Amino acid sequence: MRQLIEERTGSPLRSVSSADPHFPLMRVAAHVTLLHEGDPARRIMEVMDGAVMLTKLLPDGRRQVVELLGPGDVFGLACDEAYACSAETLTPSTINAHERSALERDPALAARLLRRFEAQLCSMHAHALVLGRMSALERVAFFLTRLAPEGLGSGTLHLSMTRQEIADFLGLTLETVSRAFSELKRRGLVALLRADEVRIQDRGSVRRLAGAA
Repeated sequence: MRQLIEERTGSPLRSVSSADPHFPLMRVAAHVTLLHEGDPARRIMEVMDGAVMLTKLLPDGRRQVVELLGPGDVFGLACDEAYACSAETLTPSTINAHERSALERDPALAARLLRRFEAQLCSMHAHALVLGRMSALERVAFFLTRLAPEGLGSGTLHLSMTRQEIADFLGLTLETVSRAFSELKRRGLVALLRADEVRIQDRGSVRRLAGAA
């Protein structure tokens, strides 16, 4: 894993102390593929800081962004001993890798990671509801609500995803996502500051549109 990341980033990694001497914490650049769907599943990984997206390739070659992960989240689920999804960093991230055999030796670690997987499963259920029931405008509002910290009435969000990646996450086309952002702006709910910055003008209205109020 360490060699793979060094080859893809073209620069050495900065390692910091870890409980597992065999797999020190790894500082990884943005837009680095950490896992490939279908590769042998040898490790479970934990996001210590930064952001990671999980993706799957559809039979027709399109990509679906399955989930967005942040600090405390874990990834590396296996399907028939192979990784079920690919994983890519969205921002510079610190990743902790755990050998699967370590979970058998350390029940406390296994229980902690299981709790995180359970919480993430609830988020994925919400994502499935978005894809199945919500309009394009509601999906984009849901996406912004996912990013906004609790308690934020109005504020600026930095989008670490491109419009195409957002479209892949929400099951929409690039054009539809762009139109939805424009409509939110027209309604006065958001201000589009830059391609990667959005200011929420009315969090309550955005949350209601997303079904989260």
